[in-house]
Amino acid sequence: MRCVKLIGLFCTIFFAIFVANGAVAQQTTPDETDTNTPAESRFLSNIRQLTYDGKRAGEGYFSEDGTALIFQSERELDNPFYQIYLLNLLTGDTHRVSTGVGKTTCAFFRPGTDEVLYASTHHDTFAKAKQEEELKFRASGQERRYSWDYDETMDIFSANRDGSNLKQLTDAPGYDAEASYSPDGKRIVFCSLRDAYPKDQLSPKDLKQLEVDPAYFGEIYIMNADGSDQVRLTNAPGYDGGPFFTPDGQHIVWRHFTPDGSQADIYTMRTDGSNILRLTNFKSMSWAPYFHPSGAYVIFASNKLGFSNFELYLVDGRGRHQPVRVTTTDGFDGLPVFSPDGNQLCWTSNRNSQEVSQLYLADWNHQAALEAISLAPRAHNTPIPIFDSRAEDATHAYDASTPTKISIRQRVEFLASDELEGRMTGSEGAKRAADHIATQFTQLNLKPIGDAATYFQEFEFTAGRRIIAEENSFHLTRQMHGSEQVMEFSVERDFQPLSFSRNGVVEGEVVFVGYGLIVPGELGEGYDAYAGLDVKDKIVVALRYVPEGVEPERRQQLNRYAGLRYKAMQAREQGAKAFLVVAGPNSPNAGKLIPLDFDSSLADSGIVAASISDTVANALFAPSGKNLKDVQSGLDVENPHFLGQFPLPGVKVKIVVSVEKVKKTDQNVVALLAPPELTDETEYIIVGAHYDHIGHGEIGSLARKGEEGQIHNGADDNASGTAVVLELATTLSEAYQEHPEKFRRGIIFALWSGEELGLIGSTHFVNDPVVPLEKVAAYMNFDMVGRLRDNKLILQGVGSSSVWTKLIEKRNVPIGFNLTLQEDPYLPTDVTAFYPKEVPVLSFFTGGHEDYNRPTDDPETLNYTGIERIARLAHGIVSDLISADERPEYVRVERSQSEEGSRDTLRAYLGTIPDYTTEGTGVKLSGVRAEGPADKAGLKGGDVIVEFGGQQIANIYDYTYALDAVKIGEPVEVVVLREGKRVKLTVMPEARN
Repeated sequence: MRCVKLIGLFCTIFFAIFVANGAVAQQTTPDETDTNTPAESRFLSNIRQLTYDGKRAGEGYFSEDGTALIFQSERELDNPFYQIYLLNLLTGDTHRVSTGVGKTTCAFFRPGTDEVLYASTHHDTFAKAKQEEELKFRASGQERRYSWDYDETMDIFSANRDGSNLKQLTDAPGYDAEASYSPDGKRIVFCSLRDAYPKDQLSPKDLKQLEVDPAYFGEIYIMNADGSDQVRLTNAPGYDGGPFFTPDGQHIVWRHFTPDGSQADIYTMRTDGSNILRLTNFKSMSWAPYFHPSGAYVIFASNKLGFSNFELYLVDGRGRHQPVRVTTTDGFDGLPVFSPDGNQLCWTSNRNSQEVSQLYLADWNHQAALEAISLAPRAHNTPIPIFDSRAEDATHAYDASTPTKISIRQRVEFLASDELEGRMTGSEGAKRAADHIATQFTQLNLKPIGDAATYFQEFEFTAGRRIIAEENSFHLTRQMHGSEQVMEFSVERDFQPLSFSRNGVVEGEVVFVGYGLIVPGELGEGYDAYAGLDVKDKIVVALRYVPEGVEPERRQQLNRYAGLRYKAMQAREQGAKAFLVVAGPNSPNAGKLIPLDFDSSLADSGIVAASISDTVANALFAPSGKNLKDVQSGLDVENPHFLGQFPLPGVKVKIVVSVEKVKKTDQNVVALLAPPELTDETEYIIVGAHYDHIGHGEIGSLARKGEEGQIHNGADDNASGTAVVLELATTLSEAYQEHPEKFRRGIIFALWSGEELGLIGSTHFVNDPVVPLEKVAAYMNFDMVGRLRDNKLILQGVGSSSVWTKLIEKRNVPIGFNLTLQEDPYLPTDVTAFYPKEVPVLSFFTGGHEDYNRPTDDPETLNYTGIERIARLAHGIVSDLISADERPEYVRVERSQSEEGSRDTLRAYLGTIPDYTTEGTGVKLSGVRAEGPADKAGLKGGDVIVEFGGQQIANIYDYTYALDAVKIGEPVEVVVLREGKRVKLTVMPEARN
């Protein structure tokens, strides 16, 4: 129905006032043959009521020759709902066109034929039962407030003018209506709610929206007159409906409602959905637009003058002038339509004494309309697209094999909804996301290739650490006033193991090492908290953070070496048995224990490590006669004459730490679109993205003050990439149905989990592939593709194959991105799992932004037009890969050397690629960069680095810190475990710009 959007009581009241038997007093004259006011006579003359029969009538449209009118009316005794009728304007004869069963609306003549169309529910199994129910309700003396229910069974039909030759044109689930033909009769534009179905695929937010306000999901579609090639055109939140072709057939005019349904404005667009222009900015409910046959202006209805008064207005076809008022009669005037010659106007009004909606007809003054528009003030608003992303609204043709923005938006809104709680690996939210993905694959009839012929490939990972309370203890023995005291402290109250602590029992004397910092540099710049101290086989106590009284620049310098893992590593390297840390009285979180947070490294630090409370710290300091606050205050200003590191005499500590790894499982979701002939020699293209994120910010959060602990929905990272993969699965499956002969290779659609924890899911896949890895011809990755700005798209890993630039150039010509091509395939995303295995990779990326890893990375921040264009580009490249004669050539990429930058920014570079998923001591390499220092030194994938520059390497943190300490151009000895044997190698670090 080409009516305004219904939202709860608001729209119920609206229809009760204007369309049904109204309760508003009308100031009309008893003479219904002269209903126009003097102001209306400027444009309208000879106003007369056309229809009288039945409960109400409205929405009439002229035949091509202007001799007939097709309209809707409630006038059947056994059917309380609208049916479609044809009125002969020469004879006055009226006959019913529709079947008489169910609900109908929105009829239109097909130019050049004897055909008409209308929307109907007559094929609904329960259509007659609904009629009888409504008749019984009315017979009881009750009457409903009029409203439109967007019946799910409403579809569009065509028929001859006498009702014969009935054909169904649409059959999608959900409401299809509000249709009209193009001037040549070849195409139909209409409104559909089909994208709200199936309901079980909606996010909880959208499901609630559907229940409260189904019209929100109304979008404009176009199809051929026989119902084929149905393509969506609009993609903005809010109800889009009431579309008509412009007189030349090149554009469509329609009305778009704001998401809350409170306002609507008039828009035009080309018939391919491009060049969207806003004609009105009327701050009201403007709807039912219809062009004059001249194409000079549009007539529409609006309640600009108040909720209880809809009037007709004119606006020029480009929206350059402010609207001009046409009618001035209180009540409802709407749904205006010009006759084909432009000399008459038909509209729906309740300007009669019965205050019921009926059709009215008047003579129209075209010249007066042109003059009034020319004299109207210029519009304050420049006509603009609905979306404020002009570069992304470039003109392009749509077809059924290209992804649509709404489906991408719906997928993102589900995946990035609060109900999924940030999709942390191993969480219930991640499992719901995986189930959603598997459901999509099932609906596409893709082949499950995961474990046990399912879509899921399960993997185990370390999800955190857990304290075994009964196996942890802390005893302090001290000499006080000539006697020995033994004090026992409680875990999780007085002390807390750190997440990276080694398990074990440690007993020894205690040394306080100040802030525990070791910072390289000359006198005045460096810092060595262990200078002059013997901590071998001792337990060290250090303050958390850095000196509190230093200048910001100094603080920044020290902070680089203030990480707890780094301090613990330095204690270990100095020979200490255990590392205890306390937040001093001058510091943030003074005296508080450090929570056992998630630690992304799977290896411990090689030393017993714990945080202690101020109670324990004071007990340690008491025998020395020193006060921790005084000591910290001296350290905070870096007083060179202050002795801030010293043994704690008369104190021994015995600490037992037992922390166990918490193991969980999660799953990749994998499916195959197989070629027509699947053999052992079949090759594959993998299209992938990670679907996990960081939950409530347990790892890697960049939440700002006040955002801590909130759900990190990860709309861009990486619901956007996941949505693209699902869209490609859809469109490529459709393409397969049309041309299976083009599919010479299979396509594996893979959605990974565990990426945020260190590429765990994709690494598991390459280590335990579902197809032989040598048969994988290429991997395409989508990670953070939702923030296209200034038409700039980054394609990474282009150097991994000589084929990429050719394919990218070919497929980008019609899409038109401003591309940045980066050769480096060593990226902090899932391509890094594949490239070392000699698989060419290509990764799509729209760049970082201030919402990255924050709770503000929400669905409303994404550029859905940009995502759709990225999916189209990817669709073309995948299509070329699967049909090519030869597989892409794999190229080993050397590290590119930037010629820019000063020596101040240089850091050591080796070219190693750590495998972040391995457990145990050392750092396992998944590969090395071609021609990098590690490659030249003989390191290779599979090696486990256990020593570097004389320093023991227990984990990735040790390795990172050790790498920071080496000098560029000076050889470093590296010890690796290779097939269980220690192998010594010498590597020459190079400069990293």
